Amino acid sequence: MNKKLQFLLLGLVCFNAGAQVKQEIFESFKLQERRNVSYYFPEDYSEEKKYPLLVVLDAEYLFDLVVANAKFQSRLDRMPQVIVVGVGQAENDIRLEDCAHEEFSGLPSDKGKMFYEFLGTELIPYLETSYNIAPFKMFVGYDITANFGNYYLFKDRSLFNSYVSISPTLATEMENRVPERLSALEQVIFYNLIVEKEPSDDRQRILQMNHSINSITKESLHYFFDEYESADHSSIAAYGIGKAFDNVFKIFRPISPAEYKSEILTSEEPVFNYLENRYSTIEKLFGFQKPVELNDIMAIYAACRKKEDYESLKPLAELCKKEYPDTMMGFYFEGEYYEEIGEPKKAFKTFEKAFQMQEIDFLTKDMALEKIDALKADFGY
Repeated sequence: MNKKLQFLLLGLVCFNAGAQVKQEIFESFKLQERRNVSYYFPEDYSEEKKYPLLVVLDAEYLFDLVVANAKFQSRLDRMPQVIVVGVGQAENDIRLEDCAHEEFSGLPSDKGKMFYEFLGTELIPYLETSYNIAPFKMFVGYDITANFGNYYLFKDRSLFNSYVSISPTLATEMENRVPERLSALEQVIFYNLIVEKEPSDDRQRILQMNHSINSITKESLHYFFDEYESADHSSIAAYGIGKAFDNVFKIFRPISPAEYKSEILTSEEPVFNYLENRYSTIEKLFGFQKPVELNDIMAIYAACRKKEDYESLKPLAELCKKEYPDTMMGFYFEGEYYEEIGEPKKAFKTFEKAFQMQEIDFLTKDMALEKIDALKADFGY
């Protein structure tokens, strides 16, 4: 049996709607070991969609936490559905070998180099060829495994777009090397540094690293430092993972009232640009198009009215015709656009079209009829 076929058979993940989590023995040629690997797939996994990949070390402790948070937040539309892969490292304390580094250089030891290649050239490529993996990948690690994730920053292009570093035990010079690499990388990177407030051997170095990263001014770097006073080194993971997801996937969430007030109403750009840029960023970042939320359309519509930015109503109307084609929303907004720019005849005909279509949200046929009657009274149509 050739190695490729053997690799696929041993690494095969079988799942169905009733089995979201599967544990397998993965035969690694890089490590020359068989490793315990856990996989989570959304129960409605579809070949028509792409899914960001979350790679979790210390799976015995972190995998269930990550999966629970991902399921909860994706069901509330606060983040996309994801695929999670967790690598077990507790048996015989093998995590110490996987993530070992040379004392003086701070770089991975021989076993660490092989483990680095195992993740980057075996496990992740296997999932990419077997499932619909989006370009966006996140690394999640804790103490020494958190430190290990930083080595993927040392390549010209980081394998991961997002790092969740929980109470890291830093290798030599890492407090300087991580800021240097984050400053040098040109791609979009989300970096979450999560720590407890209690004293530790690495605390001062972590705070130094935080200070250095904070001084970096790059639009492509999204850095978050979350410190928890009540947490200790054991509980910090449970505190931090949900907040890290909030940080990273903020743009995926529906527009909030606070965002509407602080960002949309205060912007000098046309209102529609905010919505267009938001969904364009989602597509570039996660590798798939997200259907435009009704909540977001209504927020942009309200801002158009509030700021008297009537020119933004026209592209908003066209978007609504595409996203909600059976409803009156697109034609109603277009009718208001013509009404505001002084085209009553076009407005009249457009509101008539809106009246013939399905109601949605606060938009009713009575509202379209009121517009039609008002235009008749004013202009005699």
